[in-house]
Amino acid sequence: MPLVRLDLVVFRVEASILQVLLAKRQQAPFKGRLGLPGGVLRIDLDASLEAGAQRVAQERLGTALPQVRQVLAVGGAQRDPRAPWAMTVVYRAVLSAQLPVQAGKRVQELVWLDAQHASLDEALAFDHEQLIGQAIAGLRAEVEALQFRPGFMPEEFTLPQLQARCEAILGAALNKVTFRRRIEEAGILKEVPGKLVGGAHRPAQVWRIA
Repeated sequence: MPLVRLDLVVFRVEASILQVLLAKRQQAPFKGRLGLPGGVLRIDLDASLEAGAQRVAQERLGTALPQVRQVLAVGGAQRDPRAPWAMTVVYRAVLSAQLPVQAGKRVQELVWLDAQHASLDEALAFDHEQLIGQAIAGLRAEVEALQFRPGFMPEEFTLPQLQARCEAILGAALNKVTFRRRIEEAGILKEVPGKLVGGAHRPAQVWRIA
């Protein structure tokens, strides 16, 4: 039977930069190296792949993850030195609020790093820079298509906040007029009636994802 791992790509936007959460490994292989938080699928504990991903999150990060989504699976004979054939199922979470994480089992420490830089860092454990790169590409494709999944934004937000988050993920500025026209045409948001934020002269309407 192949070795099956569950790896977590956890993104957040901080200071207008897309960041990814990495764990310093406490054990071999790749002891002391940074990589994605992850663990082996346990058929005695995990009723499903998603349940396994949440168990791994609890064990490695000390918390469950909101809105996890399976984004890719890869396998092969050279992926993990512990087994002749191994596969990895990757789950992604995009945080819209602070999440209290703390290093758990087999993790020396947790660090947030620039996701784009991490996707190019061949010093990461296993092939995790490639997994991060694929997760970024998938997230960017969703944002470009205006496919905002639950949890992508806080429950209520303004259009400038939404645009800033999209720009951080895409790594590029967006034209304000074009962005708002596309949002309106897509019909993916709904106003929060009577709720405005900001100054008295130019308050901003508050929205929710429809």
